[in-house]
Amino acid sequence: MTEKIKIGIVGGAGYTAGELIRLLINHPNANISFVHSKSNAGKRLHEVHNDLIGDTTLLFTDKIETDIDVIFLCVGYTEARKFLTENTISAKTKILDLSHDFRLELNNNFNERKFIYGLPELNRDEIKVADNIANPGCFATCIQLGLLPLAAEKKLVTIHTTGITGSTGAGQGLQATSHFSWRSNNIQAYKTLQHQHIDEINQSLKQLQGNEVKLNFVPWRGDFARGIFVTSYFETELSLAQANELYKTYYTTHPFVHVCDTMIDLKQVVNTNKAVLFLEKVNDQLIIHSAIDNLLKGASGQALQNMNLMFGLEEGAGLRLKASKF
Repeated sequence: MTEKIKIGIVGGAGYTAGELIRLLINHPNANISFVHSKSNAGKRLHEVHNDLIGDTTLLFTDKIETDIDVIFLCVGYTEARKFLTENTISAKTKILDLSHDFRLELNNNFNERKFIYGLPELNRDEIKVADNIANPGCFATCIQLGLLPLAAEKKLVTIHTTGITGSTGAGQGLQATSHFSWRSNNIQAYKTLQHQHIDEINQSLKQLQGNEVKLNFVPWRGDFARGIFVTSYFETELSLAQANELYKTYYTTHPFVHVCDTMIDLKQVVNTNKAVLFLEKVNDQLIIHSAIDNLLKGASGQALQNMNLMFGLEEGAGLRLKASKF
């Protein structure tokens, strides 16, 4: 397309919005029309996202422009539905929601809008023709990318998963467990076997496999800022060679997922839209390690990937990023 996509961002002061702005101001086909934040209206973006100094002169606004092509909802749980209830958005405007509100099939309709679950490695063809996208959760993305190839072959029964996430996964709101003095040199399990992303993971696995899969998930808070590292394992007769071939075949057309032949680490993906996977076989257990950046492939990078698909652009446009390896 020749004309730039006109974009609005709602919830502009948070971590995911900050990442999205950074990506969009350098995207060859994007133009940010407005960034909405009631509490910061009139301030320059770099007064909140101070690493944007020198990159943009945009101001936050408390107004919603209507003549836009796509709106990103970078808001909290239940806030997307509330925003769409209180504001009239043109039927011509596409919506990319980064909240939890429309991810599950039981609540993916709002008025006359139907939201497609926006995991490109699962629903890329549907995303290409969609007008409304429910962006997946960060843990959900990392876990699913480690399991989709097996679900596609109907190999999953009961899965055990652990995963650790950085402090940015908790958002900008200050909590006892997000203070530096608490996080530093510390880890903690939380929401054991009842994390809010379990339902969307189960939904996707059932979509591919055709039946319910039992997922036992224990998440952890880590003492680092960003990234997710997940380990899933289950019993299977597949050999390691067979499993690796299955994974590499499944992801051969997906540019951001890489199946590695050596053990992965978090620094390979931080500051990128990549997901890296590594498989091991110990006795009868297949172990799948997966890692992503929770703010990029787990949130804003994936949202931009979805926008590219929705508007017929190259899937990786604006997302060729260097990892913060050192």
